[in-house]
Amino acid sequence: MEDRYERRFASLGGGSVTGIVAIIDYGSGNLRSAAKAFERVVAEASLNLSVAVTNDPKVVDRADRVVLPGVGAFADCRAGLLALPGMAETLTERVLARGVPFFGICVGMQLMASIGREHGLHAGLGWVAGEVVPLGVEDQGLKVPHMGWNQLVPDGLSHPLLAGLDSEAHAYFVHSYKFEPANPAHRLAHVEYGGQVTAVVGRDNMVGTQFHPEKSQITGLKVISNFLTWTP
Repeated sequence: MEDRYERRFASLGGGSVTGIVAIIDYGSGNLRSAAKAFERVVAEASLNLSVAVTNDPKVVDRADRVVLPGVGAFADCRAGLLALPGMAETLTERVLARGVPFFGICVGMQLMASIGREHGLHAGLGWVAGEVVPLGVEDQGLKVPHMGWNQLVPDGLSHPLLAGLDSEAHAYFVHSYKFEPANPAHRLAHVEYGGQVTAVVGRDNMVGTQFHPEKSQITGLKVISNFLTWTP
């Protein structure tokens, strides 16, 4: 199994992208697993990148790509991010004003929304208009949280983040809330779980996945590779 996994990973491709990938540490997220997955892609694909896990906005200000992971409740993650002096402002400057490629993971993706409705009403970053709402699948006999592997179904035109994925690619999810973009064009892929659930969002230089790429084996590594070599 490991040998086959290694052979398939070798086909992910490489490039000559240069710079710093900042993974933001704001007290929420699978930082070690995420960092290891990004470092592995950098090493195996021979990318000229360094991966920095940081809570320092000065590092983010120099970063060429930014990753915002997230595990837990929307409000707690938002509070943790805002508790870092200067981080929200630096993120806005780098991502919105400068167009640096941005990748939100799980709650990190949900924070891109306008509003989160988990345990109250909470403002998000407002980068991708929409709301984060309960899955609401209990009446169908489905478990919450939604936990496990689901097949990704692309929406609309193919996006570079999803390039090269197998037509039956599966990813690993752990969540109780879902992101509903206001503009359907901002939903890049979905999964079926009591109806269509947003799996990937994207707008301009920003992308986000509800699933955890660091836990999604070959699919997740390919998505990370695509992000690290993407030029919006």
